[in-house]
Amino acid sequence: MAASPSPPRQFGYPWPEFNDGLVYHDVVPPRDTGLTLIQFYSSKYKCSAPLQGWLQRIKNKQITVDGNVVTDPDAVLRVGSELVYHRLPWKEPDAPYILEVLYEDNDMIALNKPSGLQVLPGGLFQQRTVLTQLQWHANKQSTINAHQSPHSVPVHRLGRGTSGILLCAKTKLAKARLASYFADGTSQIGGKRDTNKELGKIAKIYRALVSGILNNDKVIINQPIGIVKYPGVATGLYVASQSGKPALSIVNVLERDIQGNNTLVQVRIESGRPHQIRIHLSFIGHPLLGDPLYTVGGQPTCFDCDVIDERFAADGGYERPTKPIPGDCGYYLHAHQLVISHPVTNEVIEITAPLPSILQTNSQGKQTAVMQQTPA
Repeated sequence: MAASPSPPRQFGYPWPEFNDGLVYHDVVPPRDTGLTLIQFYSSKYKCSAPLQGWLQRIKNKQITVDGNVVTDPDAVLRVGSELVYHRLPWKEPDAPYILEVLYEDNDMIALNKPSGLQVLPGGLFQQRTVLTQLQWHANKQSTINAHQSPHSVPVHRLGRGTSGILLCAKTKLAKARLASYFADGTSQIGGKRDTNKELGKIAKIYRALVSGILNNDKVIINQPIGIVKYPGVATGLYVASQSGKPALSIVNVLERDIQGNNTLVQVRIESGRPHQIRIHLSFIGHPLLGDPLYTVGGQPTCFDCDVIDERFAADGGYERPTKPIPGDCGYYLHAHQLVISHPVTNEVIEITAPLPSILQTNSQGKQTAVMQQTPA
C-alpha cells in the first residue's frame, strides 16, 4: 500500500542559541585505583580533549568527586568514588529543524529529513538533532492531550548531509522489528545472490548526483567497507577496505549530463554500512558531486590520518577538525523510496520522499514546473 497522498504535515521547533551542556557520570573501578584525576580523564576520555584541555576543565571547577568540586589535577582517586564532569553549554552549528511527515500510524512514523540535520547526538551536535525534535514534539503533544506519550525514535541513520526518508518507531515492538529489518538486510550480504530479487522485508532506494560520466547503465558494487584511524573521528572513518565487512549497492543510471560532467543515478542498497553509497560510488571513480570527504577509491581526500591536532577550544575540547569529516555536507544524496513490511500488520507500505530539484530527471523537473504553475 502506498502512503496516503494527504497534504504534507510538518513539525519543528526553533533551536535555542545555546544547548543545555552535558553531564558525564563515572564510578572509579578497582583497576583505576591510585590514578590521579588528570590521569583518569586524559586516558579514559582522550578523544574528548587533549591533556591541557582536561587540565583547563579541572581548574575551571567542572569536575566533582563524590559531590565536591576538585581543582587539583593530582588528587588521587579511590575505588567507588563518583565522578561528574559538567560540560558547559555551547552554541551548536546551524541546522534546519522542520520535519515533514511522510507516513504515520500507531506504530511508526516516516519523516523527510532535511540535509544538514543530524539524526542522533554526536560531536558538536548534542541538541540539534532529529531525536531532540521528536522528544520536543512528544512533549508538546502530551501537553495538548493531557497525557504523557513516549517519543518516537529513529531505527536507522542517515548521514547529516543526506536528505529523505527516516523511519522512526513509536513502540518497543515496532522498534525491535524495524531495527531487525535493517539488520537482516546487512547481515545477509555476502557470497553470490540474485541481485534482481528483493532481500528481506525492506527495500531502500536512493537518488544521487555523482561526478563524471558512468558508461554502464547498471553497476553492481560489492566492495567491503572497513574502518581506519582518522583525526577528528573518535571511532574511526569508514572506507573501502578488502578486510572490511560485505556491502552491496546496485546503481542504475537515470541521466548523463555530458556538458556538466555528472551523472544522475538511482542506488538500491541491500546492506546498511555507514556512508555506504558515498564510499561505493567514490570507489568506482565517481564520488558524489560536492562530497568533501571521499575521493576516488573510496578513501578520504587526505591521507595523513595519524596526525593528531593537540590544540583545544575554549571549553577544553579539541578544535573542530580542519580536515573533512563524515558529517560535513555539500553532496547530493536523497533517501527517495522505502518499501517495507509493516512491523505489526505485515502489510507492504510504500513511502516516497519528494525529490530535491537538483536530483530530478529533466522530465520530472518539467512536470514539477507544470504542477507549480497550475492553479489550485
